[in-house]
Amino acid sequence: MDVVPVQNAKDLDRFIGYVYQRYKNHPYWVPPLRDDEKVRLTPGKNPFFQHAEAAYFLAVDNGRVVGRIAASVDKNHDSFHGERQVAFGFFEAESAAATSALLAAAEAWGRGKGARILRGPLSFNTNDECGLLIEGFDHSPMILNPYNLPEYGGWIESAGLRKAKDLYEWSVPVPHQPQPVFQRIAAMARRRNQVQVRPMNMKRFDEELGRVKTVYNAAWEKNWGFVPMTDAEIDHMAKQLKPAVIPDLVAFAEVDGAPVGFGLIIPDVNVALATVNGNLFPFGIVKLLWTLPRIRKGRLLALGVLPDYQKRGVGGLLVEALMRALRVRGFTMCEVGWTLENNDSVHQLIEGSEGTRSAVYRIYEKSLA
Repeated sequence: MDVVPVQNAKDLDRFIGYVYQRYKNHPYWVPPLRDDEKVRLTPGKNPFFQHAEAAYFLAVDNGRVVGRIAASVDKNHDSFHGERQVAFGFFEAESAAATSALLAAAEAWGRGKGARILRGPLSFNTNDECGLLIEGFDHSPMILNPYNLPEYGGWIESAGLRKAKDLYEWSVPVPHQPQPVFQRIAAMARRRNQVQVRPMNMKRFDEELGRVKTVYNAAWEKNWGFVPMTDAEIDHMAKQLKPAVIPDLVAFAEVDGAPVGFGLIIPDVNVALATVNGNLFPFGIVKLLWTLPRIRKGRLLALGVLPDYQKRGVGGLLVEALMRALRVRGFTMCEVGWTLENNDSVHQLIEGSEGTRSAVYRIYEKSLA
């Protein structure tokens, strides 16, 4: 077995294409759009690379690809956390031997960049797909969540990596009325803090995006593994998600017209992507456009509140508004996550709303000191 770097466009096509071979006819894996994957992996197209660099590797056995991995270093992560990390992601393999060889290649590349810790899967950081699925293999993941085979965890651990953090996903049925606890919290927030909630105005999309930028990095800066997003990265993500955005499922909390929080639910676009096999043309776009309006499941992708308002009921007010919007739209289920494994207060609220844990994703690490 050889591990070889991706050096040209043909190699990158093999890197991208391997995952479609690995999961061919798998009942739960959802094929991403090939063009989107190429954008994610290409400097100059993905603004992540304005502050980061990456290398891609293929494991090859007798001319056949048997695994892949990406290794990346991110100046923004390192400066924010005060460490030198090499992240691995886009990981797939057919054996423990291929796993070990690929992780060794990522580690060696990272050491050459001065990294002192190997951590992943992160494709490329916690603002993107992250974690290895270790619980919840019996259903397809929702939008922006990964899927992998059950044996991967054991192979990664046998290569010397250990758990760093678990991330939880939750399934919450959409109630006919928001839970009483959220109604009480919302009423308190309106009364004491004069907080108003409104949906997104798509006609003023760029202005609304500016409000998201005001809240996003400040709201999550204390979360484990968080990396601030640049304006260019938020713009890029917004451009990708905009076709799936439903204005009523984006809620802004404001005080005197200034944003203090926002929540974002995206319809589970994976339901549509599962029908097009990674290609929009020639017929995929028709299937996608037909399926999107019929989706009745969503994912709470973001719920953030400025630090000064985090214990004033603003989060509950946003949840109440979004739950009502989901019911009006005919949605029956909302996935919440991910949440950090030690976020007990949030987990109690979710469980109090009849939510059940639907998946667990694990991030691994290894010291390179």
